Amino acid sequence: METLEIEYIDFGEDFLTAKMPVTPRVHQPDGVLHGGATAALAESVGSAAVFILNKNPEAKVRGIEITANHLKSVKSGFIYATAKPIHLGKTIQLWEINIVNEDQEKIAVCKLTTYTRSNL
Repeated sequence: METLEIEYIDFGEDFLTAKMPVTPRVHQPDGVLHGGATAALAESVGSAAVFILNKNPEAKVRGIEITANHLKSVKSGFIYATAKPIHLGKTIQLWEINIVNEDQEKIAVCKLTTYTRSNL
């Protein structure tokens, strides 16, 4: 979280939103946002969203699968990731994370499967 400067900025009963700056720290060699940084943002916001909906501070959450479709390049500014649940089972949850730029243009769509237990 600290390394990528991810900051949670909004939440509700069924979503969590975070932002991350796009700087040379997260660039590919050609100067655009690295897909791995985008995926790290998506997994971070999706996993954290489990705690908001679960309301169990003792829960242990693990991301077990993530997919990312990168739609648009970003060179600078901020990107915003919003996680919303698709399925909320007792142990398995499926999240859709939409990532947009400052102009609200979609730059990536990710899906994250999480595994949650109280006693991992």
